[in-house]
Amino acid sequence: MGLFDRYLAGQLLIYFGFFSLVLVAVYWVNRAIGLFDRLIAGGSSVVTFLEFTALALPNVIYAVLPVSALVATLYGINRLSGDSEMVVAQTTGLSPWRLARPVLIFGAAAAIMISVLGHLLVPAARTALSERGEALSQDVTARFLTEGEFLHPGDGVTVYVREITEAGELLGLFLQDRRSPDARTSYTAERALLVRADGATRLVMFDGMAQTLEVPTRSLVTTTFDDFAYDLAGLAGGEVDRVLDPRELSTAALLRADAEAQRITGADVAKLRYEGHARFADAAFALVLPVMALGFLMLGGYSRLGLWRQILGAVLAAIVLEMLGNVAENTVRRDADLWPLVYLPALLTAALAAALIWRDTRGPYLIGRPA
Repeated sequence: MGLFDRYLAGQLLIYFGFFSLVLVAVYWVNRAIGLFDRLIAGGSSVVTFLEFTALALPNVIYAVLPVSALVATLYGINRLSGDSEMVVAQTTGLSPWRLARPVLIFGAAAAIMISVLGHLLVPAARTALSERGEALSQDVTARFLTEGEFLHPGDGVTVYVREITEAGELLGLFLQDRRSPDARTSYTAERALLVRADGATRLVMFDGMAQTLEVPTRSLVTTTFDDFAYDLAGLAGGEVDRVLDPRELSTAALLRADAEAQRITGADVAKLRYEGHARFADAAFALVLPVMALGFLMLGGYSRLGLWRQILGAVLAAIVLEMLGNVAENTVRRDADLWPLVYLPALLTAALAAALIWRDTRGPYLIGRPA
């Protein structure tokens, strides 16, 4: 790799890192607000929130990297052109094809990052996130340890705790169970404890009262007790086999799309194979997208007004290609035999990039070029 190649590719990588951080931060904040409200309202701690956001980051980074590669190329080449560095490079005899080489190297670096994320980190993070979410839904204890708030740890169940002591004792407990359509029971107790035994969580209440309303007869039955054990296992539901998201599977399993993969995901062959090929197609798209941006930016000559028209053309082309990708996705998800269409956006981007670079070699005039 020549000196100019290292310089240009290094500059693009610096801009790529900056814009990736900005886009990830914006995307993460938008998602984190809703996640924070949902977890904290359910009685989870800040540590749990940070754990969930960390597990969601690989998928966020995977989504924004192609956009970051495009923005970094447009910004970097436009800035170098404004500083006349691209003009100097061209006057030294570097052809558009030669200038495309460091940009292609930068695209290859972005494609490798996307491949590592798509094939390894994102599936592992999705699996860990799903398992952690399932464990959190089963952890009824955490949803009881919030004082001064009415919580809903399960459908038809409301819990209020006035105070929680340092020893974990619940003072001033109110529990209402409305899961049965024929009866509604409200429990009040002076104090209570959460006890874990035999793999199940029980709420042991002391010095309390149970009021049961028989809905059909509208009769109220009141019972006082010194101690009473309430089984919390039903709040989280019984243990069932978790249906995997197809994006949790390895690429090899997605491409095979055998009966076992269909059983554990509930998806058909077309959807599984699309997810497998999409991981390769996304990396290929990120590889050639910066070269296409370079082709647009090199149209025309130097201008003090900047390259805003070329930048607009590159952005519009990227949007159209992404829309074609969505059309190809809908088509492939219906017919597994049409999986080559997944690579259509990347192939069209490569063809457009080559055509633009070739056009740049012809100069500003194709017909009647002055001597």
